[in-house]
Amino acid sequence: MKCGIVGLPNVGKSTLFNCLSRSKALAANYPFATIDPNIGIIPVPDKRLNQLSKLFNPQNTISATVEIVDIAGLVKGASKGEGLGNKFLSNIKETNAIMHVLRCFDDDNITHVDGNVNPVRDKEIIDYELLVKDLETLDKKINSLNRLANTGDKNAVSQIEILKKYKEKLSEGKSARSFEIDDDEFIDELQLLTNKPVLYVCNVDQNSMEGNNYTKQISDKITDENAKMIIIAAGIESEINELESEDDRSEFLKDIGLNEPGVNKIIRSTYSLLGLQTFFTAGEKEVRAWTIKKESLAPKAAGKIHTDFEKGFIRAEVIAFDDMIKYGNESKCRENGKIFIEGKNYTVKDGDIIHFRFNV
Repeated sequence: MKCGIVGLPNVGKSTLFNCLSRSKALAANYPFATIDPNIGIIPVPDKRLNQLSKLFNPQNTISATVEIVDIAGLVKGASKGEGLGNKFLSNIKETNAIMHVLRCFDDDNITHVDGNVNPVRDKEIIDYELLVKDLETLDKKINSLNRLANTGDKNAVSQIEILKKYKEKLSEGKSARSFEIDDDEFIDELQLLTNKPVLYVCNVDQNSMEGNNYTKQISDKITDENAKMIIIAAGIESEINELESEDDRSEFLKDIGLNEPGVNKIIRSTYSLLGLQTFFTAGEKEVRAWTIKKESLAPKAAGKIHTDFEKGFIRAEVIAFDDMIKYGNESKCRENGKIFIEGKNYTVKDGDIIHFRFNV
């Protein structure tokens, strides 16, 4: 999974990236401090993995991961090449989801590219630039299909009709992700920017971690189900990030009234937004979390481990996470009838601990 961090210059993108990845991307008080995208591979926080690791005491414990890309700040006119627009838009096209950072705090010492703090305006600027780029993509595709349609290609005619429906919606200012019709699988190949799920990250000061007038304004503007909002104080997260020991972090979090760093919630929210879930494999050598789409069948989950597992799938031996924690080990789960033998049509559940049997 790859998620792109976007936003206007100086809203806290690189600071947030540093907190997420614990790296040191340049975070500066001037536009376009980020030119080339910074990339971080980030573990998905999951307390269940830690619990399983304590039970099995494996040689290795491996988390599921998310790839985060910090992309150059976008400005008005980016869809026409202003600023680093074309570079920005090519980078974001490769991502599965968008993390849109909005400045929701006042600070005279941090310049704003448009002169004053207005997160609703900032949101609309980027939403508009992405939408304009999508309209351009749709027009290009329609023009290329017209040649086929003129030769009597029925599939091309059908696709043009679907594309025109999308174009109509986008022309009304609606995102592609808010529009669903039958038989639109080919739309995914276009990688429309407004078709990607969005997590709006409201960057606030320490006194507004429960929200403020700015975050309320943004919340009122989010209407489609494939977009969510989360509040985070990137400055505070940066301070947490500087602490080396887990004990120091825990103490700091306790002092400011938090149970965990806000960046953990961001990663989980992005994971959820993409419709992902986790299953586990567990043994003495390794306890590992694996990422799959929700509603995935057992063979597809097996294929995440190795393609041979999917090709030669025989069955899945499944233990629910809660049962493993309750009984403490595989033997006790077996004694109590809590290991279930499942076939090719089994839909994997979040938290399942699975041993796959296969033959190639």
